[in-house]
Amino acid sequence: MRIISYNVNGIRAAIKKGFLDWLKTNPADVICVQETKSLKEDVDHTLFNELGYYDYWFSAQKKGYSGVAVFTRIKPDHWECGTGHKVSDDEGRILQLDFKDIRLINAYFPSGTSGQERQDFKYEWLDNFSGYLESLRKKYPRLILCGDYNIAHKEIDIHDPKGNKKSSGFLPEERAWMDQFFARHWVDSFRFFHPEPHRYSWWSQRFPSVRLNNKGWRIDYINVTEELKGQLVDADIFPDVKHSDHCPVYLEIKT
Repeated sequence: MRIISYNVNGIRAAIKKGFLDWLKTNPADVICVQETKSLKEDVDHTLFNELGYYDYWFSAQKKGYSGVAVFTRIKPDHWECGTGHKVSDDEGRILQLDFKDIRLINAYFPSGTSGQERQDFKYEWLDNFSGYLESLRKKYPRLILCGDYNIAHKEIDIHDPKGNKKSSGFLPEERAWMDQFFARHWVDSFRFFHPEPHRYSWWSQRFPSVRLNNKGWRIDYINVTEELKGQLVDADIFPDVKHSDHCPVYLEIKT
């Protein structure tokens, strides 16, 4: 199974920038997107079906905000929206699909960049999600968690760690959450294959030269539980795909 996770920063905007043409190249079997900023009925979703993809959506109640979707050539055995955490579910942040004994979770983690109130919400969300994952894992030990985590884990994952030590997305508390996450026997699939620096998945849109000069952050992940570590085949980041301020991250896994 080939999986891509991609924050498209607005699915309609991405389509205008060639997202559907990119899908025609068959980049993966399962495409998990975040920040759709759209209801399913506001998009001609039959275009995805015509390309051979089943489409599943979970949108925020607030129009033009958040939202996740999955486009998959492999029909899941089961799919469900959310986690039961109402505040999170109202923002359309989690979509889950079962492929035989593997559960794939597409997640759009909150950002705290707009101020302390949202940063506090982010910490609350992370705590709640940790408990949810631990509970879910008892039933589904073979988990894949992909999405925009809105956290750069280590200094290697950000172009300017010293200058961003007080920036949301690289705060000590957020990085500690990632430490604890991986300590619970999750595997960073990209780092499993790629120990090298200067590999990023997001670049600020404020300055066009930032992406050109690769001054980015790695905040998009496809991580797996330890039970799937032996089935990892390949992982990568595709910075040359440009429909968004993020780029796709990739995982190939034996099923």
